[in-house]
Amino acid sequence: MADATSRQQDGTEPSKVTLYRNGSVYTAADPFATAMLVDGGTIAWVGSEQAATSIADSSMDIVDLGGALVAPGFVDSHAHLTETGIALDSLQLGGVRSARELLDAVAASGGTGAVLGHGWDDSRWEDPTLPDAEELERAAAGRPVYLSRVDVHSALVSPSLVASAGLADLDGYAPDGHVRRQAHSAARQATRRLPAGALQEYQRRALDEAAANGYVALAEMGAPKISSIEDLRLAAGWNDAAGSRPAPEVLPYWGQLTPAAADAEALLAELGVRVRGLAGDLNIDGSIGSRTASLRQPYDDAPDETGTTYLSVSEAAAHLAACSVLGIQGGFHVIGDAGLDAALQALEEAAAEVGEQRVRAAGHRFEHVEMADADAIARLAKYSVTVSAQPAFDAAWGGPGRLYEQRLGSRSRGMNPFASFYSAGVPICFGSDTPVTPLRPWSSVRACLEHHDAGQRVSARAAFLGHTRAGWRAARYENPLAGQLVPGAPATFAVWEVDELMVQVADNRVQSWSTDPRARTPLLPALDTGTDPRCLQTVRNGLELFSAETLRG
Repeated sequence: MADATSRQQDGTEPSKVTLYRNGSVYTAADPFATAMLVDGGTIAWVGSEQAATSIADSSMDIVDLGGALVAPGFVDSHAHLTETGIALDSLQLGGVRSARELLDAVAASGGTGAVLGHGWDDSRWEDPTLPDAEELERAAAGRPVYLSRVDVHSALVSPSLVASAGLADLDGYAPDGHVRRQAHSAARQATRRLPAGALQEYQRRALDEAAANGYVALAEMGAPKISSIEDLRLAAGWNDAAGSRPAPEVLPYWGQLTPAAADAEALLAELGVRVRGLAGDLNIDGSIGSRTASLRQPYDDAPDETGTTYLSVSEAAAHLAACSVLGIQGGFHVIGDAGLDAALQALEEAAAEVGEQRVRAAGHRFEHVEMADADAIARLAKYSVTVSAQPAFDAAWGGPGRLYEQRLGSRSRGMNPFASFYSAGVPICFGSDTPVTPLRPWSSVRACLEHHDAGQRVSARAAFLGHTRAGWRAARYENPLAGQLVPGAPATFAVWEVDELMVQVADNRVQSWSTDPRARTPLLPALDTGTDPRCLQTVRNGLELFSAETLRG
């Protein structure tokens, strides 16, 4: 096949006309489409194989899909590029099942400098006892150690890192080496003080991983406690990196508190890049796994703990009011039910100050929102707040005996209420929170279909839209056609090798109608086969981000 990244001589725009045919095209324009014509960076036509034969000519690049599916590319609504790159290149601890195995992994690590690792999850261990700091120090032969828990809200650190980063005097420090809150943020930042070139290499690693899995855009959630402004600028810079290999689009957010509109304006100017909003990981609370999510009632497995609230209602309200006045997105990381109570009260106070219409028009977004009852969902809908959720959280931690039940007991049954959000009219988009869960979008779609609570399952089509078009809308993207394969839309898509196409919904009564040809419902890959579709090509605005050799062949 000819390279879809062919450009004009100035190297700025794709110039080839490419005809994809003999496959399936997921498009609202024609649910039975088998072919698609791309002209430069724009979709020019979708239609049937017979029509494709009539328009094909020798000036076009012809791609024989061989039955593959062309679909809108995925948008990850919550990502951390540098953190993902570091996690991909550090110790992989997701398969560790005991303190002994974790120490063995540290001891076997090579190289010099700090020992970095990610992904341990004590909720999966038969014995959840963690190794202590001195054991880590011995295993690492004196090298500093930073091992982030899977949720990246706490970590195991060695005494040498405690000393060099000054952790002992910070909130959240524990002598056993399991640090949370302020001590954890300081420990993470101490291991991330890297030159710009190294940060870019990690970001490139993450972007390549995303492109290879069909992602065309990622919402980068920067915040002072996570990364520097320089890191954010470097991430945003991939959108305009002339001469470099094309990458998924970065949709940057910055999670920093602003008490008034003037402060928000000053911060936006200081950032030096256009951000989508002052939102994302501006934390109201923490995580359930690290017991820092703010709860109304104590944790079932820690009766003296109710989590942490990082922002007061008045601080959160002032921030939302400031963003609403400027017409930009504000928002927070919020997980626990008490944390959500605070965020919703802040919305109401902001609306009282600047007017409900301004608050609604700003399109604020809340990240995660794992614990939301019916009243909270109604209030989210009232203020048109978008929920950016992570279906893979439920796949990993929902259901009997898993993390949610360990930490929350019976409260775990109401977690991640996707169907309730949809039925109440709450805008919802989906992401991975990478590196917390992997960049595997079809697994995330499957998680919506297989939610541990059958009443909260949603159809594959709804989940797919939440992972694609809704991600662009949640970022208030300028082009209203983004996330669709229709004439005039950006040529931004992925090609997938699939075993079978079908309609998959939570209610069999609906499925029986949806699979009838008269329903004209576009088909998606069958996700009950045990394997995900394989990405063959990823394209953004006509430029190829990734291609498998089988498609080139």
